[in-house]
Amino acid sequence: MRKLKLSLAATAFAALPGLALAQDAAAEPPDINPYIFTTLLFLIGGFLVFWMAAGFAMLEAGLVRSKNVTMQLTKNIALFSIAAIMYWLIGFNLMYPGDWVISGVMGPWFSITSLEPVGLAAADASLDYASVGSDFFFQLMFCATTASIVSGTLAERIKLWPFLIFVAILTGVIYPIEASWQWGGGFLSEMGFSDFAGSTLVHAAGGFAALAGALILGPRIGKYKDGKTIPMPGSNLALATLGTFILWLGWFGFNGGSQLAMGTVGDVTDVSRIFANTNMAAAAGAVAALLLTQVMFKKPDLTMTLNGALAGLVSITAGPLDPSLFGALWIGAVGGVIVVFVVPMLDKLKIDDVVGAIPVHLVAGFWGTFAVPFYTEGTSFVTQITGFVAIGAFTFIVSGIVWLILKATMGIRVTEEDEINGLDMAELGMEAYPEFKAG
Repeated sequence: MRKLKLSLAATAFAALPGLALAQDAAAEPPDINPYIFTTLLFLIGGFLVFWMAAGFAMLEAGLVRSKNVTMQLTKNIALFSIAAIMYWLIGFNLMYPGDWVISGVMGPWFSITSLEPVGLAAADASLDYASVGSDFFFQLMFCATTASIVSGTLAERIKLWPFLIFVAILTGVIYPIEASWQWGGGFLSEMGFSDFAGSTLVHAAGGFAALAGALILGPRIGKYKDGKTIPMPGSNLALATLGTFILWLGWFGFNGGSQLAMGTVGDVTDVSRIFANTNMAAAAGAVAALLLTQVMFKKPDLTMTLNGALAGLVSITAGPLDPSLFGALWIGAVGGVIVVFVVPMLDKLKIDDVVGAIPVHLVAGFWGTFAVPFYTEGTSFVTQITGFVAIGAFTFIVSGIVWLILKATMGIRVTEEDEINGLDMAELGMEAYPEFKAG
């Protein structure tokens, strides 16, 4: 009898379509999947990109001489920590301004990032995007990566504290301003510039900051003599290789997380496409460098092969979604070729880049940015070049000014004696390999 009464009541209610629709609308829960899965994407992508900090540390530790290894490790853990604090204090809201101080160019300064309250209710969440905490965490990793690029180029002759002061300015001010021009909805975004995951905004920007520092700092003692480049082999190619593989792994979070959405079938499929293209470009860059060094030097060069893989990764970063696997292959391969030719070119110009960061991040970053219109609709080569020049000029000029101020006020280069003896003992008073002694 109870079931019959309920059935009769339901039939009568259904006869009132307006009331039925109102009840359905009221009872229908919000779609929380985009929020949950995009937040998860940012968190997973973020800790993968964080692992790249270890990759940079190992790569640099392997490519510098043993007397400077502890210094590189110190710089890498310090720069990441400083970036985390500066991006919270200034960078995040400067990069993603709610209101522009200068329209499309600069957001508000000293706007500290705040997280959502504990136990946030679905009704109060931005269900079409992700949590502030996950977004901040993910974007911070890109900021820290920019500083890591500078560290390797200036190795073996720069003082610790001036370098860290520069890192604070780079991560708190320089990077957030130029990145806001694109990812914060600034003038480059309005112009139609496209940089999916940061070939220019992260990698070339770091390369330009490194180039400015290298020009002002000068080459290492004995690197260039009588018109010749004197090889200064790294201390541990096993560590350098490990660092490259760690960076390769972290890059899946770097590019895949930049899809910025994972709440639909289309989005998660696109993330998988980005992973596949990212891997293909890295592999092609490594193979291209391996083959080219065999042809040019009669023997394959491991360090060139490692940097070829990284250049392939940088090259695909501006547009990892749209190319086919073949497209990713040839874009990455060009990156590997770039490294083999640009490294000796810099030596001819007497620009001392210890780890090859300028060819990998700046030059391959330009190539990756330029290549976007081959596969991405609505982009143009002119706009891509314009965006690259704007970001490059800003980063290079401002970085150069900061380096010159630091040089004039506190000095940025260690003494000749300290450089010869090694920065580990001179700056830190400890060695990475104390049980091994020369001679």
